[in-house]
Amino acid sequence: MADQSQEPVPFMQKVLDNPLLLLAIGVLIPTVLYTLWGVYEVMQIPVSR
Repeated sequence: MADQSQEPVPFMQKVLDNPLLLLAIGVLIPTVLYTLWGVYEVMQIPVSR
């Protein structure tokens, strides 16, 4: 057990092991996507005269 090699931890393992980072990603990505989608939908409304 004391003879384990010191391999670097892969980046994705660091991300998936961090619950606060996963929470932030889970909140930010939908927020940004729905905001952009909403802006796009508003821009598609024709201007009334």
